[in-house]
Amino acid sequence: MDALESSLLSGQWDSKLHTELESRPATAMLAKDVIDGKFREVLTSPWAQAFFRASRLQDKSYEESFSWKLPSVTDEAEKEFIQLILAVASLHAFIQANWTGPDLNIKPSEVIVNVTNPTLISDEVLNMKAVTELAYGGEPAYHLAQHTSFLRLAQLIFALPYRHCISVCWWRLRTTIIHEQLLDEAVPFPMDAHDSLGSLLQTLTGDTGDRDLAARLQLEQGRLEHIFCHDKAASDRFVQAARATGLQYELTGALGRRTKFQQNDLSQLVLLAESRKRDDSPAEAVPEDLADQSRTPVNVSNMSYSNLPVTLELNDDTLLEQTMFTSSAPSSITSQLSHLDPVSQPSLHPLDQCILLSLCLNVRNTSPSHGLTSEQMSPYVARVISHPKNWSVHTMALLLRSRLESARTRTVERSVLQLQALVDQMPTADSPLPERLLYFHSIPLPSKWEMERELALRFLTLGVVKSALEIFERLEMWEEVVKCWQSMEMTDKAVAVVRDLLEGRKEEAESVISRGKDLPSPRRGKLDSARQAKLWCLLGDLEPDSAVEHYGRAWALSKETSGRAMRSLGGYYFARGEFEKAIPCLQCAVKINPLLSRSWFILGCAYIRLENWEGARDSFSRCVSIDDEDGESWNNLASMYLRLDSSQNISESDVNGEDPGKAKSFSNRVLAFRALKQGLKYSYDNWQACRALARIVEERSAKTGAECVDEEVLERLVNAVTRVPAGLDQSAGDDDRGRDAVSGPNEGHGLLRRVLELFDRTILPRVSSPRIFRAYARLLTWQSRWEDALKAYLDWYRCSVAGTFEKGETDVEKWREAVNEVEDVMDVLRNFGPRVQGINWRHQGRSIIRTFMGRAKDFEDEAEWSRLIELQNELRTEE
Repeated sequence: MDALESSLLSGQWDSKLHTELESRPATAMLAKDVIDGKFREVLTSPWAQAFFRASRLQDKSYEESFSWKLPSVTDEAEKEFIQLILAVASLHAFIQANWTGPDLNIKPSEVIVNVTNPTLISDEVLNMKAVTELAYGGEPAYHLAQHTSFLRLAQLIFALPYRHCISVCWWRLRTTIIHEQLLDEAVPFPMDAHDSLGSLLQTLTGDTGDRDLAARLQLEQGRLEHIFCHDKAASDRFVQAARATGLQYELTGALGRRTKFQQNDLSQLVLLAESRKRDDSPAEAVPEDLADQSRTPVNVSNMSYSNLPVTLELNDDTLLEQTMFTSSAPSSITSQLSHLDPVSQPSLHPLDQCILLSLCLNVRNTSPSHGLTSEQMSPYVARVISHPKNWSVHTMALLLRSRLESARTRTVERSVLQLQALVDQMPTADSPLPERLLYFHSIPLPSKWEMERELALRFLTLGVVKSALEIFERLEMWEEVVKCWQSMEMTDKAVAVVRDLLEGRKEEAESVISRGKDLPSPRRGKLDSARQAKLWCLLGDLEPDSAVEHYGRAWALSKETSGRAMRSLGGYYFARGEFEKAIPCLQCAVKINPLLSRSWFILGCAYIRLENWEGARDSFSRCVSIDDEDGESWNNLASMYLRLDSSQNISESDVNGEDPGKAKSFSNRVLAFRALKQGLKYSYDNWQACRALARIVEERSAKTGAECVDEEVLERLVNAVTRVPAGLDQSAGDDDRGRDAVSGPNEGHGLLRRVLELFDRTILPRVSSPRIFRAYARLLTWQSRWEDALKAYLDWYRCSVAGTFEKGETDVEKWREAVNEVEDVMDVLRNFGPRVQGINWRHQGRSIIRTFMGRAKDFEDEAEWSRLIELQNELRTEE
């Protein structure tokens, strides 16, 4: 890759580029100005003035208005590189205006030259046209984004054909990520550059490649996966990025204290992390002033950094500011990072900090297969906050900490105040622009309006509805405004807001601010069609009696591109049982935006109601391809395969008059079995899992025996019943826990009947195994059915290693396992025997031990033999 291209991607000017300054001084200086954040100089340069010449822009689209010519440049490679520089400058100017700040010192009207009429184009017209063109897939672009013309220009320039600049595919990826953040919902873009990104990644990870650049690319690919809610794929990308940079990290435990009054040291989670040794670079030139040799934790809140965001203190009367570790080494001494002291770890490279923060994006994650759970994220964020090195990275770390602390009563106050401080610091110039942009593409820093929206939502969770409403109205996020009024049970106010907007009786914030108070004005600026369609959808939600008319109006205004209109109309028909009408609407919705699994799910349900099994199968297949842990969709998909199996058998018998297609039938049954297994894996705590497991056993038990039972799922179903106290039954009183245990279908007594039927009618008459009998025994014990529980435990013993132990066995490990099982069954007899009338449990125990010892005489010299003798003696003395 060209050295100048590499510098543009990394955002750092390499001092080794002096040869480039000598051989192509003008182009190299232009690239250096982009890296230094001097966008005004770049976008008003002679090359920019020639390149951004438009014709009849007021009547045509951006794409049709520009010819993209550089008549003074004859070399094709040089021309492409200048185009790339101008596109990067436009993209970063847009990012500065809407993400990082400080305020931008150039406007689109100063860059774009309208050849036909230079005085006709205004920034308002340019931005309105750009917002309209940036709407995609039926989703409107945020209309109050500043200087959207710069993003549209960058998008068009990157879309031009390139033969010499191999990094263009990467810049297209960056532009796509920014564009996605501008839309209301994530929409799949045609990514023709995926293959190019793959070859570029191979180049960067090669022997002569740049490891840090490779990590950046994988981070950004992971960010796109995260936007599409592909959490597992995103987590995999982030882990690959860590490998590329050589970052070593491990979540472990170390003794420490978390509260001010804690007397005993307990094991606390800590992240040990260490960056690889790098050559001297500007990123590493930050002094190590945070390393503390006295083993006293550094309080970053008390340290003054003029160019970093303010880190607020917790000031709690119980919790410490941060965990105080008393151990100088982690619990695991076998770790490669055991040499690190949890208190005074070395600072990390900012790129490695970006990787650690990216692993914490899915704050609400509870599935370990998707990456870190929310409980594990705090040490990662704390590790980054302890050594602030970059404005954007530290801002992101504080934002993630704020999200993690929002659910705890002792930290929620700092959570809100910290978020407010981050919002306030955006427009300030407390840090240089190049520093803010340096790692911007490697972290998912929210835009200014998204940060304020998050603050307003935080206010809502605290019940501060008025403050939230003021923010939403200023941001003109009318859907959230409507929700605020509805939360206050003032739906008429919500309807009035939407109708005022549609009929022009309500002033919009941007038009009021831009015009000034002393200028006459029309009632409002023109609404673009996508935004107007969304407002009609909102009105349809608020007025159910006229919903069909409003959704239809939205569909027509958007020129049949509003996915929201079709989703709402399809849901309206489905809720009223009009499935024939719902299906065409939902088909249009998923065609416009195929990423929303909920639309596919409702479409599949509508097909089921009409007994269109193939359509339902295809719909649920799309659901599980979007979210492979959607247990309900997996179960429905399995049902569709079985339905198809029966319907195909009937139709083929009628048509052929001979044996039906056995191959197709077998294939459908195998697919149904696999889908049910997946569904059980992800929805084991749902009562429908009992039905699914029963169907698997009925279908497969004759061929595979006990293997047809997913024993882990069965044990989880028993856990779901037994985690509720058994005494909470119909007469348990009026407390909420008692009512939930009785009425909730997914735990306790609400699930008990189905799990018992699963054991008694389906599993035990067909198959048996030690784990099955033990799970059954636990369920009976929970019911206090002592005699039945004892019988189940004895059945478990007969199937176990000890119960099937034979003479001549030589495996010592198997012998030891069998001895443990004998001890277990003795404990069961001691506990349950006295509660069961008419059973001589001591005699039965002696018989079990005597029989086992008779089969295992070859192991008399083993140490465990003495334990069997002790059990025999104990039973004799108890008589």
